[in-house]
Amino acid sequence: MAATNLGRDTSHELPLAFAGVVMSKNIVKVIEILAESPQSWEDAASKAVAAAQKSLRDVRSVYIKDLSAEVENGKIVNYRITAKLSFKLE
Repeated sequence: MAATNLGRDTSHELPLAFAGVVMSKNIVKVIEILAESPQSWEDAASKAVAAAQKSLRDVRSVYIKDLSAEVENGKIVNYRITAKLSFKLE
């Protein structure tokens, strides 16, 4: 005989495959930021991390989501990135 939930909301519960698995106690948050540099996309990424470090502790990773550039007279004058940064919550 199949068990029923009798109207119980189970959308927040883990699937049975995860039952009994010990999850990490570390909670990581991801934020999205924009950064730019006149030198390169890599420099823009470095600036994004440096700026984040001023107000966040324990930045863990940076994922570059989008690259773009500002062009004037046929030359790139500003490199722009959209980045996702992850950091550990305390």
